[in-house]
Amino acid sequence: MIDEEAIRCRFAAVYDHLDERGRRLLAAAEARAAGHGGILAVSRATGMARSTIGRGLKELDAPVELASGSVRRLGSGRRPLAQTSPKLLSDLRDLVEPATVGDPMRPLLWVSKSLRKLVSALEPLGHRVSPTTVRKLLRDLGFRRQGNRKTKEGASHPDRDAQFMHINATAASFILANVPVISVDTKKKELVGDFKNAGTDYHPSGQPEQVRVHDFMDKDLGKVVPHGVYDIAANAGWITVGIDHDTAEFAVSSIGYWWAHMGRERYPSATRLMITADGGGSNGSRSRLWKHQLQKFADETGLDITVCHYPPGTSKWNKIEHRLFCHISQNWRGKPLANHLVVVELIGATTTTTGLVVRCELDLRKYPTGTVISDQQMKALEIEWNAFHPDWNYTIRHRTQK
Repeated sequence: MIDEEAIRCRFAAVYDHLDERGRRLLAAAEARAAGHGGILAVSRATGMARSTIGRGLKELDAPVELASGSVRRLGSGRRPLAQTSPKLLSDLRDLVEPATVGDPMRPLLWVSKSLRKLVSALEPLGHRVSPTTVRKLLRDLGFRRQGNRKTKEGASHPDRDAQFMHINATAASFILANVPVISVDTKKKELVGDFKNAGTDYHPSGQPEQVRVHDFMDKDLGKVVPHGVYDIAANAGWITVGIDHDTAEFAVSSIGYWWAHMGRERYPSATRLMITADGGGSNGSRSRLWKHQLQKFADETGLDITVCHYPPGTSKWNKIEHRLFCHISQNWRGKPLANHLVVVELIGATTTTTGLVVRCELDLRKYPTGTVISDQQMKALEIEWNAFHPDWNYTIRHRTQK
């Protein structure tokens, strides 16, 4: 009687150390040693097809000459689909090439090119392939699944670099004279409530924080508008968390909060202030209300305020973006902004290894939109326009209180 269990144990012991041909020859040797009924017994013990064991017996009797590193004789096995269907690769390439290449009426131009959709699109062209095969063919063609990459900045202003140089030179001279230089901007508005916040945080295994499925604004909590002021020389930030509109009045009010709580203490003898800001938004270079509110701030504090705006499309270079806002986003990642107190505490707890200090305060005041500044009001402002791009660079002088 043939001991199939012994055959199974011997085969399992060396299975992982043999290639396809080695396993076939071992099974054939076991069948020959077992005698009559050996092929059936070995097939049951190893799960190998009887035809494969029979082929191994033939190879034991008449060894086949194989190329170095091969396990099958030359010409055996199924030929690649790229050979049996010569147009397969070119048809597949036509389907997945970028939209700017070839026929704009290609069937998959306006849909996501999943493997199954590619399989379906190849079938009418006479190609019957599996999703797995399509994945391998795409890899051979040099295609990979990739996301979008932000690299195009659009048309840049011809004086872009010159403005950067002007901002840097002006800021350097102000800092050298111990004059405060701040970078200002409004961070993205955030929903307040038990909503999903991007990122992850540590929780007991299997117990993630539960949040709402849909991001419909809570009528009671609404949104918050964080406006930031970053003191470049001090590596210190101030965030005013507003609950109303992001207007120029709100932006200048935030600067006023910073001056009252941080700026005046650090620069007690300052008579000037430099502000770097984006070219648009509540602190935009074309905003009349922005200039009007800065004039009021200058008159109240006795500061002469020099403003330099970044050229259009370059807001990412504003210091506050990568010196303050990014660290706040990192600090509250994965934490729902459940209420206003949570927002203020998370922002105020933001620190870095380079010594960043952040203070935060909630502003409950209302800031109406639609405020119009007349030509007469603009003429009353004490503005000194810079010779280089006065639309981007100007100084607002404080007016003596009468």
